[in-house]
Amino acid sequence: MKAITLPEPGGVENFQIENIEQPVLQKNEVLVKVKAISINPVDTKTREGKAFYNQLKEESKVILGWDISGIVEAVGEDVEYFKAGDEVFGMVNFPGSGRAYAEYVAAPEAHLAHKPANISHQEAAAATLAALTAWQVLVHEADIQPGQRVLIHAAAGGVGHYAVQIAKFFKAYVIGTASSENHAFLRDLGVDESINYKSQQVEDVVQSVDIVLDSLGEENTRRSLKTLKDGGKIISILGGAKEEVQAEASKRNIEAKNYLVHSSGEDMAKLADLLQRGILKSHVAYTFPFEDMAKAHQQVETRKTNGKVIVLVD
Repeated sequence: MKAITLPEPGGVENFQIENIEQPVLQKNEVLVKVKAISINPVDTKTREGKAFYNQLKEESKVILGWDISGIVEAVGEDVEYFKAGDEVFGMVNFPGSGRAYAEYVAAPEAHLAHKPANISHQEAAAATLAALTAWQVLVHEADIQPGQRVLIHAAAGGVGHYAVQIAKFFKAYVIGTASSENHAFLRDLGVDESINYKSQQVEDVVQSVDIVLDSLGEENTRRSLKTLKDGGKIISILGGAKEEVQAEASKRNIEAKNYLVHSSGEDMAKLADLLQRGILKSHVAYTFPFEDMAKAHQQVETRKTNGKVIVLVD
């Protein structure tokens, strides 16, 4: 099978397309013939030698990626919920070794869900790491409730555009930050109030927020504390809730913590239901062929993508 390997960390020129053996299935795994792969900022950071590279570098061949949609080719003997021919999607072995940049991926059954028939493989692959992050932060960590005020930073981005839709599904009042040229996109997503981060300091114009989803990091996490009401919650997916930030938050009974998404077929099934019902929609901004993985990484690195970047495997 074809796979994109990374012999050395660094720039996109280090990617190599190789023919390697198909993965051997464990008893609880599903062999997926991949149709589409989603590319995330964590992919580009790992490629550079940061993020999860140290966890992967001991493998005989480093293969990046976690987000897939495709068709089941075969199943291990203990697999119960999937059979050959099923269309599936999911985030595989995150955090860990997903080895998604390949024609075939061996995925634990517990990391996958059935792909809704009414969406494409591109849309399904998009709704994996980014959508799972938004769901797990808002539902499991923040315990979002109807009527709450929710501030979502980078609301037009990969995680952000799913977070907006999930928050609206829970009947929250949503405030989103984005550049002014993306405010129409935010309105289409359902954002109630848009903040132009280039001309406005969010802490000067937003108050009494119940939940903040921070995807920008420490300085933004600290500034966003000022937007929260006492008893509010701020969750950073970029490690922004440092000890000093947590200490400052605790003085106002604010919960400040970091969160790292994890693979979950159960959560994927919840997302699949929302996608099936048209409540959640993936915005696929760019698609690239498998051979142009380098261009896909370069697009993600611009940090100016509305929605998601997808690579098509065939």
